[in-house]
Amino acid sequence: MPLHITPAPAPAVRSVRVALGSPTAVREAATPALRAAEGPATAELPLPVYVLDQVGAAAARLTGWRFLIRAEGHSVAAADTVLTADGWTFSHFFEGPYLTSTELALQQAGELSAAYQPRLLSVPELYMLTLWLHGDATADATQGQPAPTDLLVPLAPAPPGIAAHRPHSVAELLPVLTHRLTPSPLLHSPA
Repeated sequence: MPLHITPAPAPAVRSVRVALGSPTAVREAATPALRAAEGPATAELPLPVYVLDQVGAAAARLTGWRFLIRAEGHSVAAADTVLTADGWTFSHFFEGPYLTSTELALQQAGELSAAYQPRLLSVPELYMLTLWLHGDATADATQGQPAPTDLLVPLAPAPPGIAAHRPHSVAELLPVLTHRLTPSPLLHSPA
């Protein structure tokens, strides 16, 4: 089934387009592929970015929107926007392994039998980013929490012991993440 990509807020879209049109912003970006791209670059596939603040409680908050930047028929970078007191604004361009991994995960998710709304979910304590496939494809992308039946697809590189690009239900993966974040009891030697 096709994924239901939610349109990003208009100010976020505008800010990325302005940045793409700025030779200074592109030239100063730490993205060699974007700087070397010939022809026009476009911002596509906007994904809301959430951060998981409390793993055990599945408490997530919206922190931005991420766009894949395409030029010459493929993704060359990504652009993040953040919410400021003045509204959504461009933050930075970047590239790296999560760019290719996001594209692959979106392609795999598009082949699933159910309809989903794609989002990104970051778990900063584990240096982990997942594609969050929200089960309510028509939901407001700026609202909501991971539901037990939603799917999380860890992006590569994933933390050791967690397979990248394998869909997990939230109910299945969150206990694993909680276990990872729980401090191990200190081993005491007998007196």
